[in-house]
Amino acid sequence: MDRRRADRSTDVRPMKIRNSLKSLRGRHRDNQIVRRKGRVYIINKTQKRFKARQG
Repeated sequence: MDRRRADRSTDVRPMKIRNSLKSLRGRHRDNQIVRRKGRVYIINKTQKRFKARQG
């Protein structure tokens, strides 16, 4: 098994879970608020680290 691939998978950042996403939306200009399956998310296709979920 390739060690580099195994190390990279452990470095994944979890999605932030916040009560209010309004302030998180302004952190990057490409952030979008979407609603999927009854939950509100912030997604960013250029900077993946800005993902968040309301909850």
